[in-house]
Amino acid sequence: GGGGAARKERSNMRGTLTLPDGYAGLCSIDLQKDKRLALLINGLALLIALPLVFLGNRIVPLRTLFSMDDGFGFYFLRLGMLTAGYAAYVVLHELVHGVCMKYFSGAPVRYGFTGLYAYARSEAYFTKKRYFIIALAPVAVWGVVLLALCMLVPAPWFWTVYLIQIGNIAGAAGDFYVVWRFAAMPPDILVRDAGVDMTVYSRGRKVQAQ
Repeated sequence: GGGGAARKERSNMRGTLTLPDGYAGLCSIDLQKDKRLALLINGLALLIALPLVFLGNRIVPLRTLFSMDDGFGFYFLRLGMLTAGYAAYVVLHELVHGVCMKYFSGAPVRYGFTGLYAYARSEAYFTKKRYFIIALAPVAVWGVVLLALCMLVPAPWFWTVYLIQIGNIAGAAGDFYVVWRFAAMPPDILVRDAGVDMTVYSRGRKVQAQ
């Protein structure tokens, strides 16, 4: 009886396809359709990227990326590896989002690309704390991996890896934004992430526009 209901409620609060009783929409965020928000996030990404470029240039001069001192072959190899590496990173970034979504809910995860954003989406509802983990896990995981690689590769290859690291941190501007927005919301919120748009639910609330 009561114990079963409590277990069901705890399961719901963990991440579920069923919205718990008493919950209603609090707000929604659409990173694709809201052009003003898209500009804000792109501006934030630029503000994050610029000091990282400056910092990297102090460690290894940026001109080494374009140096041909070791031959044309290595020059084009570095640029090719940068392009391929960043494409692989985008996939791996979303994969980490998806693995966390799957772990916290058990629900299927779908992946896609809108032309502007790559995304992982789930029909589950996630608690505030777990959604923060979902949002920030890729930048943390790949940040550590890429930092280690930056420390290990020879100087001519530093920027090949470091530019991907800049993309990792600056490209997470949207994730940083939603965490900042949700941090001020009630502790009982549940988040449903449809990829480029998110809806936040709380007890006894009404839907508000972004």
